[in-house]
Amino acid sequence: MVKHIKDLFDLSEKTAIVTGGSRGIGKEMAEGLAEAGANLMLCARREEWLTETVEEFRAKGFHVHAKLCDVSKQENVQDVVDETVKHFGKIDILINNAGVSWGAMPEDMTIEQWQKVIDVNLTGCFLFAQAVGKEMLKHESGSIINIASISGMTSSANGPYYAGYVASKAGLIGLTRELAASWGRKGIRVNAIAPGFFHSRLADKVIDLYESSIQESNPIPRIGNEGELKGTAVFLASDASSYITGQTIVVDGGMTV
Repeated sequence: MVKHIKDLFDLSEKTAIVTGGSRGIGKEMAEGLAEAGANLMLCARREEWLTETVEEFRAKGFHVHAKLCDVSKQENVQDVVDETVKHFGKIDILINNAGVSWGAMPEDMTIEQWQKVIDVNLTGCFLFAQAVGKEMLKHESGSIINIASISGMTSSANGPYYAGYVASKAGLIGLTRELAASWGRKGIRVNAIAPGFFHSRLADKVIDLYESSIQESNPIPRIGNEGELKGTAVFLASDASSYITGQTIVVDGGMTV
């Protein structure tokens, strides 16, 4: 029997972990999942932002739990997974959103700067996917969504210059394909979202470099608005995308066309 369209997007009785879920686009996507009915486990590194978001979400009637986490540390990741299963009973959705950046010319970037970005943006996503994947395999069901970036697909001679970030996001797109191929026959779908420029703590430092050119040349001539990633996240988390895996959905106003 074909599901009604409302049922296809319904996330009631589903549980989602959202890393970097206390601010910016992570918070926005978490809110979208909760509005569709999902239980939330939010994790982030800074307690003050995490506490504020949890209080805001609970005031809206969302079922939300939270835990501090450095995604580059395997023990932190496993603690979040264990706490989620203990609190909600299972994990249906993972949004790998936590990320950092470091701007520097490649000849000046230190190995410590490079390694920090790779450890969080790429290794951290693998650690979370691995730990959550083990839980999803028990039920042969789940959706993992990796937050990549158009910087993993294209670069500019005019900057910004952030080799570690670009490499990590390109690697994450490849990891998305490989996990999808590895787990697809076991009921787990893995996809990625590659945002263009949206206002956030990371992006605001470089948006000034791009905003005028985006206004001049983008098919949709503006920076992305708040709320324009919610729908994509809910789509990939829900049964509406049940025959989609290994894909990277670009949300950039046409910047990369």
